[in-house]
Amino acid sequence: MRRPKSKQFKQQNRLSEVKEIEFLESWIAAGKPESGSNPMSLPPPPSKSPIGRLPDGSFSPYSCSEKFTQLPLSKRTKDGLKDAKFLKMTEIQRATLPHSLCGRDILGAAKTGSGKTLAFVIPVLEKLYRAKWGPEDGVGCIIMSPTRELASQLFEVLKSVGRHHGFSAGLLIGGRKDVDMEKERVNQLNILVCTPGRLLQHMDETLNFDCSQLQVLVLDEADRILDVGFKKDVNAIVSQLPKHRQTFLFSATQTKSVKDLARLSLKDPEYLNLHEERLDKEHPDKEHRDPTPSRLAQTTMVVDLHQKLDMLWSFLKAHLNSRVLVFLSSCKQVKFVFEAFKKLRPGIPLMCLHGRMKQERRLGIYAQFCEKRSVLFCTDVAARGLDFNQAVDWVVQVDCPDDVASYIHRVGRTARYVCSGKSILFLTTSETKMIEKLNEKNIPVRFTKANTKRLQPISSLLQALLVKYPNLKQLAERAFITYLRSILKQRDKEIFDVTKLPVAEYAASLGLPMTPKVRFLKQNSKVKKVSEERTPFPESNADENPSELLKGISATDMPEKAKLELDDGFLIEKDTQLEGQENTIDIKDDLSATRVLKKKKLKINVHRPVGTRVVFDDEGNTLAPLATLADTSAGPDSVELDKDKVSQRYAELREEMKVADKEDKALEQKRLKEKRIKQKMKLKRGRDEDEVSEEDDHSGSEGEATKVRGRNKKSKIYLNNESDDDGDNNRAKGADLVSLAEQEELALKLLSSMNS
Repeated sequence: MRRPKSKQFKQQNRLSEVKEIEFLESWIAAGKPESGSNPMSLPPPPSKSPIGRLPDGSFSPYSCSEKFTQLPLSKRTKDGLKDAKFLKMTEIQRATLPHSLCGRDILGAAKTGSGKTLAFVIPVLEKLYRAKWGPEDGVGCIIMSPTRELASQLFEVLKSVGRHHGFSAGLLIGGRKDVDMEKERVNQLNILVCTPGRLLQHMDETLNFDCSQLQVLVLDEADRILDVGFKKDVNAIVSQLPKHRQTFLFSATQTKSVKDLARLSLKDPEYLNLHEERLDKEHPDKEHRDPTPSRLAQTTMVVDLHQKLDMLWSFLKAHLNSRVLVFLSSCKQVKFVFEAFKKLRPGIPLMCLHGRMKQERRLGIYAQFCEKRSVLFCTDVAARGLDFNQAVDWVVQVDCPDDVASYIHRVGRTARYVCSGKSILFLTTSETKMIEKLNEKNIPVRFTKANTKRLQPISSLLQALLVKYPNLKQLAERAFITYLRSILKQRDKEIFDVTKLPVAEYAASLGLPMTPKVRFLKQNSKVKKVSEERTPFPESNADENPSELLKGISATDMPEKAKLELDDGFLIEKDTQLEGQENTIDIKDDLSATRVLKKKKLKINVHRPVGTRVVFDDEGNTLAPLATLADTSAGPDSVELDKDKVSQRYAELREEMKVADKEDKALEQKRLKEKRIKQKMKLKRGRDEDEVSEEDDHSGSEGEATKVRGRNKKSKIYLNNESDDDGDNNRAKGADLVSLAEQEELALKLLSSMNS
C-alpha cells in the first residue's frame, strides 16, 4: 500500500508548478512567432542546441522546432507524449503549435492522416495547465466533432496524452442511455469531447450547466460542423459561449467563409493550409499541390450501374487478404449489400457501419475492423477523421461522392501518416465529369478500364436469395428507392442526373423481379415536362417595338384567336406607321399573365350603425327589451324584474336549447357518418386503382394501362341522403294510391251489377 503524500510534498509540488508556469510563459513570450508567418519556412535548429533558458538569460527559439521536446511544454505533457511514443512533429503540428501556444486562433488544413488531432490536443492541455484550471472551475474546453466514432477516437487520444494531468474529461455523444448520469457529472468536467446534438441537449436540459468561463473551443472537421446539417445546433451552442476565448478549426478541407468565421467570433485567425502553402523546394509550383496523401494510389473506372455489384463482388473475391473499406450512398444500401453478400459468403469477414445503428454496436464494429482483416460496408459516417489501428489497404467507392471534399475525406481513411494505400472509384457514364473536377483540384486519379473477363455476375444468385428470404427482398426495394432519391437530391446536376440512369436494369441487378414504383420520379418527370412546354418570351423591349415581340412568338404557340387575327392582318402594321405613332397593339388578352392577381380585401366599416333589438306586444305596440319580464305589481313605471318570469324564461330557453342540441347532435353524427363513408370509398378506389396499375405495369405499356384504368374506374358513392328517402316514400305512397283506385273501381262495378 502506497503511503499518502505529505502536506510538505504537496506544497513543494505546487511551488514547482508555479515556477514551471512562469518559466513557460516567459519562454513563449520571448520566442513568439510573427502573426501571419509560417514556422515551416524557418530552418530547424541544430540537433545538439540547448533547449529552454540559455546561459545569457535568453530562451531558445521554438518556432522552428521539429521535436516535441524543443517546444515550451509542461513536463506532464512531455511525459504523456513520450509514453504514447509521439516524438517528432508532423508538418501541421510544426506549423500550428507555435501560434496556438501563444493564444492565437487557428484555421488549420492538412491532408488526412497528418496528425491534426495532436495539433489541438496539446494546446488545450497547456492552456488549462497554465491557467491552473481545477475541477471547481467548470468547463474549460469543448472539443466538437461531427460523428460519434470520431469523438470517441479524440477522447482516447486526449486520455493517452493527458494522462499525467489532473483534468477531468468526459465524452458526450448520442445513442447512450446514461443521460441522467451525465447530467449529474457534467458540471464537474474540465474538458468536454462531444457531438453538437448531445452538447446542445445538456445546455437546454441540465441544471446549472455553465460554459461562461470557457477558455478553448475546438471544431474538428470544421467544414462539416459548419455545414447546413449542423448549422442550427452550432449557432445555438456558440450563442451561449463567451466571445473572449481561443478557437481552433481543423479539417482536411477547410472553410474560408466570412460568415462562418464571423459567427464563431474568431479574432485575426492564423490560416495555415499546407495544401496551398507548400514550401518544398522540389515542387514549388501549383501543379504538384496534391491535397491527398502522396503514398495513395488512386484509380477510377467507368462501370455501368447494373454491373456495380458484380464488379464489387469480383473485386472482393480478388482481395481476400486485404482490409477493405466500401462506401455506399445510403443506410438501406449498406444493409442490403451486407446481408446479401453475407449469405453469398465471399470468403472474408464482412461488417457494416451506418448511422441507424446503436452506438454500442457501432463502436464494437469499429473496434473489430481495427483488429482483423475484413470488409466494412459503410456510409459517409466513417468518411471523416477515423483512424484505424491497422492500415486500411483499399478504399472502394461504389457510389460517386457528393463533391471533391467528400472524395478527399473518403480516400483519406487509407495511406495515413507513413503508410501506403489504394483507392478505387466506380463511376457511371453520366458521372464521368467528376474526373474533370478531381483534376481541377490537382488530384492524381488514374483511369483504367474494367476487365470484363474476370467479372462474376451475381444477379441470378441475388434473385434466388430474394425468393428464399422475403425480408431481403424488402431491403432490396428500399435500397433501390433510397439510391434514386439520393441521386435526385444531389446539388450538382451536371454529374448526378436521375433521368439518365437505367432504372429497370438496376432493379434487375439487385435481384428484383419487377421494377418498384417510384412516385417521386414520376412527379419529377411531370414537372420537367411542364417546364419544357412553357416557352419563355424573347427578351426584347416590347414597349419600343411590339412587332419584335410578335416575331419571337411562333404561330404554333399562339391561341386560335391570335392565329385568325394574324391571318386576317389585323395585328400587323407597316413600319412607316410604327415610326411616327405610338404603339397601340393589344395582346394582353391572348398572352398568359406573368403576375398572379391578389384577391381584393374587404374592409369592415367600423362606423356603421349597430342594430337594436325591438320587442312587440300582442297588439303590435313596441316595448322595451325587458318589459315582458318587468314586475307590473309595483307600477307601470317600475324597472324591477319579476324573478318568477325570469326563471320561467330561463326554463323555456333551456328546453329550446335541449331540442336544438339534439338536432345538432343528430346532424353532426350524420355528417361524420357521411364523411367516414366517403373516406372508405376513396381508400377503396385508391386500392383498386393501385391494383389495376400494378397489373398493367406487369402486362402492358403505360398507355394501355391508362385505358384499362379508365374503363374499370367506378365513382359511385352510396349515401343516406334525404332526397333518396323522400323518393322511396313517394314511390310507396304512389303504390298505395293505385291500389285504392283499383279497389274503388272494382267496388263500383259490383254495385252497378247488383242494381241491374
